[in-house]
Amino acid sequence: MAQPQANPVLPPAIAPGSPSAAVPAASATTSPPAVLLGQSVIPLVNKLQDIFAQLGSASTIDLPQVAVVGSQSSGKSSVLEAMVGRDFLPRGADICTRRPLVLQLVQTVRRPEDRAELVEWGEFLHIPGRRFTDFTAIRKEIQAETERELGTNKGISEKQIRLKIFSPNVLNITLVDLPGITKVPVGDQPSDIEARVRTMILNYIKHETCIILAVSPANADLANSDALQMARIADPDGSRTIGVITKLDIMDRGTDARNFLLGNVVPLRLGYIGVVNRSQEDIQANKTIREALGYEENFFRSRPVYHSLAERCGVPQLAKKLNSILVQHIRAILPDLKARISTQMVTLQKELAGYGELTDSKSGQGALLLNILTKYSQGFQSIVDGKNEEMSTTELSGGARIHYIFQSIFVRSLEEVDPCDDLTDEDIRTAIQNATGPKNVLFVPEVPFEVLVRRQIARLLEPSLQCARFIYDELVKISHRSESYELQRFPVLRRRIEEVVANFLREGLAPAETMIGHLIEMEMDYINTSHPAFIGGSKAVEQALQQQRGAKDASEWKDSGADRLPLPDKTSKARAILARTNAAGVVAHEHSLKPPASLEKPAPSGTTAVNSSWGITSIFGGSDPRINGNGKEHVLSRGYSEPAQGLEPSFSSIQLREPPAVLRATDAQTEQETVEIVVTRLLLKSYYDIVRKNIQDSVPKAIMHFLVNHVKRELHSVFIRKLYRESLFEEMLQEKEEIAAKRKRCKEILRVLQQAAWELDTLSF
Repeated sequence: MAQPQANPVLPPAIAPGSPSAAVPAASATTSPPAVLLGQSVIPLVNKLQDIFAQLGSASTIDLPQVAVVGSQSSGKSSVLEAMVGRDFLPRGADICTRRPLVLQLVQTVRRPEDRAELVEWGEFLHIPGRRFTDFTAIRKEIQAETERELGTNKGISEKQIRLKIFSPNVLNITLVDLPGITKVPVGDQPSDIEARVRTMILNYIKHETCIILAVSPANADLANSDALQMARIADPDGSRTIGVITKLDIMDRGTDARNFLLGNVVPLRLGYIGVVNRSQEDIQANKTIREALGYEENFFRSRPVYHSLAERCGVPQLAKKLNSILVQHIRAILPDLKARISTQMVTLQKELAGYGELTDSKSGQGALLLNILTKYSQGFQSIVDGKNEEMSTTELSGGARIHYIFQSIFVRSLEEVDPCDDLTDEDIRTAIQNATGPKNVLFVPEVPFEVLVRRQIARLLEPSLQCARFIYDELVKISHRSESYELQRFPVLRRRIEEVVANFLREGLAPAETMIGHLIEMEMDYINTSHPAFIGGSKAVEQALQQQRGAKDASEWKDSGADRLPLPDKTSKARAILARTNAAGVVAHEHSLKPPASLEKPAPSGTTAVNSSWGITSIFGGSDPRINGNGKEHVLSRGYSEPAQGLEPSFSSIQLREPPAVLRATDAQTEQETVEIVVTRLLLKSYYDIVRKNIQDSVPKAIMHFLVNHVKRELHSVFIRKLYRESLFEEMLQEKEEIAAKRKRCKEILRVLQQAAWELDTLSF
């Protein structure tokens, strides 16, 4: 025979209308709006939790839930079983809850036409589709699933077990039973088991969406409660913590929990609820939950101290309070929850769009491939032109980096170079002397200027080629940034695109480097001294003389023989800028060849001019024996190889020094040479500046034309020519193995979020 229908708010052991049900029944009345909200929102939150747990995205959106926190053997499991009205949790002397148990209580409603008693059952998320009507089997499955993860030792794990219980005797609540706080490791537990448990608990209760159910035994000091200490860390102001005082029936005689329940010891904004648990003796004696709830109600009725606290006493009141607080909590965080769901939906829609859809037709594959190649080419061009939508505000990128390389690195580096920094005065002096050949010319020759200026122009080749390499590297970086999210789906296509782009960039670099080489060779092949910006010989001599006069006064300059220098003619050419005298050179030459006085001997009387021609007095300024008194040259009658005859035996022959293998200008630098060196430096610097400006302008143009703009213009055409082939469609459009799974998961999450968003939008208060 069917029993009378129980009040949905109360456990079935307490029937409405009975004398013992006066206190709970009166307090169990629930307003219709709250019931409506609890019946609509809480199941929706439960469903979202199930979906996120299945897909491993539980941390993406923190959903409202109630976390049960307490020390080991504080009575947590007894409280949960009393709320369900069934024995279904593992029990024992040691730690029993070793994995977080997410318990979703779902209230089933009996229709008026149903005469049979509603069935209660449980479902595990890891065993979808299977109903457990035997709650003893639920306990065994919890133990088995725990051991599958952790073995038979006493270790703990953060991996959840999700259980859903459907019953007409429960209210819609989601609770998380966390491992009890233990201080002494047992079995195979690590030495830091207490720290691990506390860390796990904090990971749950730290979120603002979590309501903390802090369970503390009444026979212990409430001020030192482990559960309340943990709650205070995560919820300092106590705005989302509910205190549960268990084991009120085993307090010392003469004591009560009135001050605890009133919040006089440790105040909490949500208050306290006192309950009476089954003892271990009751459990071993198979005392049912119905009987335990009846005992609890009689206990509170028999204690006058609790009569005025009826709304704070008993498991039914705890269930009602939890349901009400959870509903109010959801009401408070509902706007933020909707916003987070909307944000997640937008993110998922973008992700799903990136995954795209597969097609088996050649036309569909061709359209997909063409779309990817076009997006890549357009992305490359937009980044170079600075029109990319994802423009950075923290650093230069794309075309801005190319401009920086041209202006701030290439141009500025060339401007900082002194064309004469590697030329010493001796280098220039040696070049001038080498340009005169075997004779001493009267003017500064053009040859040393052209030789030196060509050498300086050649120095511009290396930095110009290096600039081209820098731009090439930047284009490689831009090519990597041009990859669309959709391209990540196809590793083969991505690799082929990278190969095509790399080859195309190298092909563009080669003509750019060739053109740069031609630019340098053009400047070296023709030294245009008629350039309007060239300083010219007259100005160079004038400036050189001004520098010389600045070092010496006019009289010293005149005494040194500088007055023999012709005045500069401003209209003369650079190669006829300085007359040179031979006097100084001749004098120096004579002094250097004059022998010591001990070697000079007067010729004996009667010696003919022919005999004197073998002497050396004429080399040092005496009369030349080859010239007779009539001015006729005396012709020697003997060759150079014939031995000297007629000389005194005591007179020894003169041997010349062998010239060294390397000759350098070691003589003291004359004033004329000083002016020539200054003039040469001025000419070098003037013409180098002209060439430098030409190169600073021409090299970036060559790089932009042959490399950057060429790649921008022709990249899409190269893609079509190299990759858009029907025979390659199937090979290049092979997806990664995980892409299909990600697409399926993304669609499922998006579908659930859309449904949740629709439910939340239609919910009224």
